[in-house]
Amino acid sequence: MSTDTMRPLGATADRATARLGPSLHVKGEITGNEDLTIEGSVEGLVQLDERKLTVGATAKVTADVIAREVVVYGNVKGNLRAKDRIEIKKDGSVNGDLTTARIMIEDGAYFKGSIEIDKSSEKESSGGSFARAAAPAAVGPKTI
Repeated sequence: MSTDTMRPLGATADRATARLGPSLHVKGEITGNEDLTIEGSVEGLVQLDERKLTVGATAKVTADVIAREVVVYGNVKGNLRAKDRIEIKKDGSVNGDLTTARIMIEDGAYFKGSIEIDKSSEKESSGGSFARAAAPAAVGPKTI
């Protein structure tokens, strides 16, 4: 068996992806330095500052989330803060406030809360001006 068949989907040699299976229930705080896919249930806080969180289709997350990128296929109740982007897929559900530089909400997704487009991380990396940060944000398909 090759090592490629054993590697989790989307993982590369320098970026491991951890997985919480559908039968796992976690109460408390999750922090880490690797990408995470949640298929079970989590209550508390999920903090993956420079990594990607994927909330799987069977997942139920009741937590505040801080990550570089968040992709939601399942159910999230809590505030999401992502440095790069947040995606809510067509069967995903989010009930909470979103803070991110980029947002994508697919047709059919459920979202209840507010959205704040935070361009500060982009400003820091590109040295952009205040006027540029005040420009309208590009937004993909959405259902609100």
